[in-house]
Amino acid sequence: MIDKNIRQRISKPVKRPAILVVGDAMVDRYIWGSAKRLSPEAPVPVVDVKDETNTPGGAANVAQNLFKLNADVMLCSVIGNDEAGRILKEQLQQEGVNPEAIIIDESRPTTVKIRVMAGSHQLLRVDKESTRAVPKSIEDKLLKAIELKIASVDLILLSDYNKGLLSESFTPKLISLCNKKKKKVAIDPKGLNYEKYSGAWLIKPNKRELAEAANVELIENTNALKAAARKVIAKTKTRYMVVTRSEEGIALVSKNSFDDFPVKATEVFDVTGAGDTVFASLGYFLALGLDIKIACELANYAAAIAVRRVGSVAVTVNEILSSIPKAQ
Repeated sequence: MIDKNIRQRISKPVKRPAILVVGDAMVDRYIWGSAKRLSPEAPVPVVDVKDETNTPGGAANVAQNLFKLNADVMLCSVIGNDEAGRILKEQLQQEGVNPEAIIIDESRPTTVKIRVMAGSHQLLRVDKESTRAVPKSIEDKLLKAIELKIASVDLILLSDYNKGLLSESFTPKLISLCNKKKKKVAIDPKGLNYEKYSGAWLIKPNKRELAEAANVELIENTNALKAAARKVIAKTKTRYMVVTRSEEGIALVSKNSFDDFPVKATEVFDVTGAGDTVFASLGYFLALGLDIKIACELANYAAAIAVRRVGSVAVTVNEILSSIPKAQ
C-alpha cells in the first residue's frame, strides 16, 4: 500500500502541514534509579535516584510528536502559574512548538505525572492535577485564541485526557467553530460522554474506551468491534472511528466500511505515549493530504517504533519510512 509515490510525498512534502492541537497538556516527570533492596519501613523497594527528567506529556506530547514529524504546530491548552508550567512552556519553545495559545489558570496546577523507574521498569506513578472543568472566562480566552489562528491550519486535533479542558461546555463550542470554518477535527477521546464530540470528523478510541462508550462489557471479535464503533458513529455523527487495539493493531471503521491494519511491533518495552504517537502521526499524514487508509497504515508503523522505547519518545518520518519493507 505504501508505494514509491507515497514515499516521495512523505519524504519531500510540498509544504509543511500546519496543525492546531487543543487539549490537556502536562509534564511527564521521570525519576530514574536502581532498586536493589526493600525498605525496612514497609515491603516496598528503595530506589536509589540517579537522575530526573521532564518531558512534555498529554496534548503537549502530541504537539511535540507533530513537530518531530515536520509539522508547524500550535498548542492550545491550560497550565498553572507554577514551576511545572514554566518548564513545559520552555521545553515546547525549544522543541519548536508555538505556545502562544497556552493560557494560565491561576486556580489550578499544571498537571504532572511522576513515574519512578528502576532501570526500564516503572515501579510507581504519582499524579499532581486538577480535573475540574475550566471556568467560562478561560473558555472564552481559548476560543478567542483559536479563532485568531484557525484559518491558517490544515487540521485540528483534540487531545482529551479528561483533565478539565475539553469539557461538556467547551468542546461542542470548539467543534462548532471548526465546522463553521470548514476545518476537520480529529479527537483522541477520554471518558464516557462522547456526545460532546458530536460533529467531529474522526474519533480515535482504544478498544477499551470504545467498549465503554458503546456501553458493552467486552469487544471479543471483529463483528463486535464494528457494531460498537457504528453505535458510537451514529451517536456522534462522526465520519470515521480509528480504533487502536494494542497487539491487534488498528481498525478503521465508518458507517459503510471496515479496514484492518495488523500490528507491526516485534518488541514491546513501554506503551507510555504510544497512543499520542498514533494520534500525532495519523493527524500529520492526514494534514499532508494522504488518504485515511494510508494514514492509518503509516500510524501503525509509528506505533511499532514507539513501543520499542522507554518513555514518551517522538518518532520521525525517516524512522517510519525505514521501518516499511521496501517491497511496498
